[in-house]
Amino acid sequence: MNENKRPETMERITNATLAQAFIDEQVAAVREQVKDGNVLLALSGGVDSSVVAALLIKAIGKQLTCIHVNHGLMRKGESQQVIDVFKAQLDENLIYVDATDRFLDKLAGVSDPETKRKIIGGEFIRVFEEESQKLTNMKFLAQGTIYPDILESDGIKAHHNVGGLPEDVDFELVEPIKFLYKDEVRVVGEALGLPASMVYRQPFPGPGLGVRCVGAITRDRLEAVRESDAILREEFEKAGLAGKVWQYFTVVPDFKSTGIKEGKRSFEWPAIIRAVNTKDAMQASIEQVDWAVLEKITERITHEVPGINRVLYDLTPKPTGTIEWE
Repeated sequence: MNENKRPETMERITNATLAQAFIDEQVAAVREQVKDGNVLLALSGGVDSSVVAALLIKAIGKQLTCIHVNHGLMRKGESQQVIDVFKAQLDENLIYVDATDRFLDKLAGVSDPETKRKIIGGEFIRVFEEESQKLTNMKFLAQGTIYPDILESDGIKAHHNVGGLPEDVDFELVEPIKFLYKDEVRVVGEALGLPASMVYRQPFPGPGLGVRCVGAITRDRLEAVRESDAILREEFEKAGLAGKVWQYFTVVPDFKSTGIKEGKRSFEWPAIIRAVNTKDAMQASIEQVDWAVLEKITERITHEVPGINRVLYDLTPKPTGTIEWE
C-alpha cells in the first residue's frame, strides 16, 4: 500500500464522535512511533500546526517542544494567542522567539514581492535552525501536513518550517493528520478543545502581512495594515460575516492621496478591503457586503488608524485578480 495514500476504508470525520475515535487512534500511533523520544514542532498558530500540537500534547506531553517565531508580520494578537493557548493553558514546552526587528531590518527597502517572500522564508529557516540547535535529543520533527499537501506536492508540505535544520540531525517525521482534509482538521481541533478563533482561522500566507503591505515594508505602514485588518475582522464578526466569507483582509499600498482630517489637509495611504468566497482558491467571487457595514468600517479605520485617510473596496474576482495583492 502507498503510505501516502489515504486508506479507502477511512471514514470522513464529520462529527465529534468520529473525531474522538481518530484522536484516540493517533494518540496510540504517536506513542508507538515516538516511544521515549523528543519531538520538535514549528508552531505558526495556523489551524494545521495548532491541531498537531494539541494532538501531540495529548499523546506525549512534555516530550514535545514547540517553536513559535514571531516575524513581526502576524495579525494583531496572533502570537499572544499562541502563547496563551499552548503555554498558559496547555502548559507546553513553547519557545517564543520575537524576531520582529531581525525580519524587518532584512526587508527594509525591498519592494519586489518574490524577493520579499524569499527573505521572509529564508530568515524563518535560519531562526528555526538556530533555536533547534540549542536543543538536545530531538529525534522527531512534527509537521502539519494534511492530505491536500500530499496530493499537490508528493507528500512534502511546502512549508518554510521544514528544511534548514542541522545537517547532522536525522529527523523522523511525525505527521498525525496527513490523511485529513481541512474541514476534518477543524472538527478534530474542536474535539481537542482548541478555541474557535484558532480552529476557524482564515487562510494566512506564510509571509503574513508582508504581502499585504504592498511594496517596500515600513513599520508605520505595516502597523496600519495590522490595525485596519483588526477593525475589519471585528466588524465582520459583529455583522455575522465571519463564518460566511471565506477570506477577508485589508491591504495598504505604498502610495498616498490627499484627504481632510480635523479640518486640515492630509496626505496619507488608502486601506483596501478584500473579501472573497471560493471553494478551491482557483476562482473567487466578491462578497457583496451591506453598505451600512462598509460605512461603519470606513468610519472606524479612517478615524482610528494613523496614516489612513481613505477606504476602498476591491471588486475584482479571481480571475482577473489574485486573492492576495502580492
